Amino acid sequence: MKINGKPYRTIWPTADAVEIIDQTRLPHVFATLRLNTMRDAERAIRDMQVRGAPLIGVTAAYGVALAMRDDASDAALADACSVLLAARPTAVNLRWGVEKMRALLAPLPERERIAAAWKEAARIADEDVAINAAIGKHGGEIIRTIHQKKNTAVNILTHCNAGWLATVDWGTALAPIYTAFDAGIPLHVWVDETRPRNQGASLTAWELGQHGVSHTVIVDNAGGHLMQHGRVDMAIVGCDRVTARGDVCNKIGTYLKALAAHDNGVPFYVALPTPTIDWTLQDGVKEIPIEERAQEEVTHIAGLCDDGQVRTVQVTPQGSRAANYGFDVTPARLVTGLITERGVVKADAGAMEVLR
Repeated sequence: MKINGKPYRTIWPTADAVEIIDQTRLPHVFATLRLNTMRDAERAIRDMQVRGAPLIGVTAAYGVALAMRDDASDAALADACSVLLAARPTAVNLRWGVEKMRALLAPLPERERIAAAWKEAARIADEDVAINAAIGKHGGEIIRTIHQKKNTAVNILTHCNAGWLATVDWGTALAPIYTAFDAGIPLHVWVDETRPRNQGASLTAWELGQHGVSHTVIVDNAGGHLMQHGRVDMAIVGCDRVTARGDVCNKIGTYLKALAAHDNGVPFYVALPTPTIDWTLQDGVKEIPIEERAQEEVTHIAGLCDDGQVRTVQVTPQGSRAANYGFDVTPARLVTGLITERGVVKADAGAMEVLR
């Protein structure tokens, strides 16, 4: 995708390191960050300088490559995998990326591991781009069909950021939107602000604006109202993990949007690459670990001040505690369909077997 007219990916290798877009500084400051070591990659994942399940997986793969550059021993490989796996608990792509690297590198002689690690990390990154482009194609057809039926602009609601900033390129939930927009289909996006980190207001709105897509930022609680008044034609969200029976774990607040969509007859789609499916789990509510993050993400908020400086202020009373659950689980019964790189399937165990 493009930033000020220049094509970018969210992560790319250099001669001896890896560079990323520092997403903690968006939308007010566009800055790149150099990852020199495996610990830098781990910190970028943990501190959400990179975020989004697919991008986390690719960053972890490059983290293993950085570790091998410094020490390609069995002990170093085991340590790198352990450290990276502990960076964040919810996104299954993190484990997928690390285990892909471990499975390739462990049988190899140490002298072959460095080159093999960099090659495999780059392959995983390129695969992510191809997967997301395919998600865009399949999801774009859904938008086209809605447009043909109503013959006016398609209004789409999103939650959090599942655009190209959450992947290497294209995105998951936003890939169908970009595909449809580029094909000339008129559309408009309702962008949930997505508290507490405001990934919708800060990231989704920013990248949609960069691409020229019509959009409006709304508070998280406005989606149900818009659906009641017929102003939402479909909802598309991304996800961090999907169980074998189609339960979807995504950014906190997704479940409430799915309930509102179900009550108002609005199609609710989830876009995901198949590596996001955790075939070892069945009941998402009981089995998926939900990350609990620092209170400060709830109690404080950053913004651009009149003097051009980005500052953080506290919005809660001194002494009030805050709970910060990062994700919730939407049961499969509330999901209209799963948009994958291999097509659109129902969110149930039987239909999903074709994706194994």
